[in-house]
Amino acid sequence: MERSGWAVRLGVIIVSGALLITAVTIGIAPRLWRIANAHSEEPVPLPDFIPLSQRSYVYDAVGNEIAVYELENIQPVSFGDIPDHVIQAFVAVEDNEFWVHHGVNARSFIRALLSNFASDAPRQGASTITMQVVKNDFMAGFERNGRYKLLQLTYAVRLEKERSKEEIMERYLNTVFFGNNSYGIAAAAETYFGKFVHELTFPESAFLAGLVRAPTSYDPINRPERSRARFAQVVDRLVEDELLTEDEAIAVSETFVIPERVNQIPTRDVERTYFSETVRDLLLNGSDILGDTYEERYTALYRGGLRIYTTLDPDLQTAAETARNELP
Repeated sequence: MERSGWAVRLGVIIVSGALLITAVTIGIAPRLWRIANAHSEEPVPLPDFIPLSQRSYVYDAVGNEIAVYELENIQPVSFGDIPDHVIQAFVAVEDNEFWVHHGVNARSFIRALLSNFASDAPRQGASTITMQVVKNDFMAGFERNGRYKLLQLTYAVRLEKERSKEEIMERYLNTVFFGNNSYGIAAAAETYFGKFVHELTFPESAFLAGLVRAPTSYDPINRPERSRARFAQVVDRLVEDELLTEDEAIAVSETFVIPERVNQIPTRDVERTYFSETVRDLLLNGSDILGDTYEERYTALYRGGLRIYTTLDPDLQTAAETARNELP
């Protein structure tokens, strides 16, 4: 009788356990199925590129540029306004398979991974131009760990599906940092050569492309010898890619002058004046035309790309300054 009682209790336990497992399975099965098939769902799209900061300009009554307000030197330029040889130089130096890969250069990535694992030499990079855009636009503040690199690879592939190569290249050339407060190719052209983008030569373009890997280390103004050595590496790369002949490379190496100071485009060589400071003070502190708060007005003035037209007459201003200087 006692054995029969144990058998009944054991049977009840087994049946209860089976019912519990069945209930749990039924409850979580749909979730497990969704997880197992998540790869077939549409991925969340990447956010749009945020608008770039732009310097604001002030003009006198006849259209002369008399002041510039900026924090970062950023001068956005469209893809169609960038010469082919400038783009060619950056592709050659930074990502020579840009036009054919899908966001990630698998061969370069594996080669760099093996090299960095097996050697104590300086680490090789394998970031494509697309990966650099992803890093600059979508991954600021992310912790640099294994997950970071995995996300960067994933986002780069996704970005290539959502944007054209031309859009990615344009974004890259407008956001990449060149040192000396210069962001983007237009700012770099002005800072180092005092030129507009369309005026850059092929060697100048290649020099700027060589700065991207380490703008501070290769800063031509503060570290000219390291900058010169880096440019020599870039020239060798151009020869390997048959973009320069040996004779052309020798000529470039012998004649190219490494920038020695921060430049400005001659027509933009403006200085702070009492008038420009008065305009600044009026817009920030004496008016709410740019926003209700000081922060809003400051952001609009220094990053909003404004065109500010004043009533200043340059002839009368010159006459007034001359009279001031001549009066006893």
